Amino acid sequence: MLIESRRRAYLSAMQVVHWLPRAELPFAAPSRPELLLPVAPVEDVDFEVRPAASAPAPSTTPAAPQARAERPKIEIPRPGSAPKPAAKPVEAEQEAPAPRPAPVAPPRFALQLLRAGSCLLLVELATGQPFQSRDPSYLLLKDMLRAAGLPDAPQIIGEPVRWPLLMRGNMDQGPDAARDFVQGFIAARLEEAPCTCLWLLGLPAIRFAGQADAEAYYQELEVDLLGNAWALPGLELLMDEPQRKADVWKAMRRLMARWKSVE
Repeated sequence: MLIESRRRAYLSAMQVVHWLPRAELPFAAPSRPELLLPVAPVEDVDFEVRPAASAPAPSTTPAAPQARAERPKIEIPRPGSAPKPAAKPVEAEQEAPAPRPAPVAPPRFALQLLRAGSCLLLVELATGQPFQSRDPSYLLLKDMLRAAGLPDAPQIIGEPVRWPLLMRGNMDQGPDAARDFVQGFIAARLEEAPCTCLWLLGLPAIRFAGQADAEAYYQELEVDLLGNAWALPGLELLMDEPQRKADVWKAMRRLMARWKSVE
């Protein structure tokens, strides 16, 4: 036999809300009278059909319009009126500083100036060291001077021009400064003793004295402040590539009359 509290706990666990016993239960709470009435069959149920509620008649008094969100005003330009300039942001008015150009590494070279007869020779020192009497490159230079009809014992003028001048410091030692220095050095020597032709042997000599590049090999150049110049490959390159000597000899035959006419 179940007491009423335990019975309700079981029914709640089974999610039973309404129930009727088939017989009188002992110790049960009295049933509600309305739950004991017989259930009417479905066909006997009288459904009352009611007409749908009519819509309320419109009132003559106009209803107050609902408040609407304010829209942004758009100005339409009228003919004859000049458009207003758009306001610039504060950031655009402040001009950004121009980026600084990246520093250019200074070129590195060593050049030696020599005089042979009426010609000056600006020769690249591939090793950076002055010429020695038994150096293969110096012996090749002597052979070239003999073939050109010039003295084969050239006079060394001053110390080699080495670049960069300073290993430290804030002085500009870029390519433009190197060119100005080399040309100024040669121009000072030309004021002391003019020459009929300036030989430029090696790419650094051609770049920083003749303002040209490797495409000018074997050609004659007209350089401001320095006069006529002849661009030649470096002595080391001529030894590594002997076939270039034929081009040197061919160009030399065209220019030989320039310095021989002075003798």
